[in-house]
Amino acid sequence: MKFKDFLAGILTGVAAGIVVGKVIDRVDPNVPADSVLKTIKDSFKEEGPIDGSWIVMKPEPFQNNVIKMTVYRGGISRIKNGELEQFEFAANSSTGTVVELTKI
Repeated sequence: MKFKDFLAGILTGVAAGIVVGKVIDRVDPNVPADSVLKTIKDSFKEEGPIDGSWIVMKPEPFQNNVIKMTVYRGGISRIKNGELEQFEFAANSSTGTVVELTKI
């Protein structure tokens, strides 16, 4: 095998990998819902243990005044000072950033 053939094979593989990566990003630009939930749970755990959590795996449309995006909806519950606290959240499905947090 000649060095040129070897180098051409490697460059072709790298180029194909880049193209496939770009196509996959276009197909599903969303952060996985379970990853978003884990990040939010970790933030709540800094203040103490959590009792339960949930997230809707399918993004839904969200509008806050003029801002439109798709979000994951979910919730967290915890016991704080002997009382149950419950929160619902909306997290941007593309970035995972919490855009709404409501204590219920």
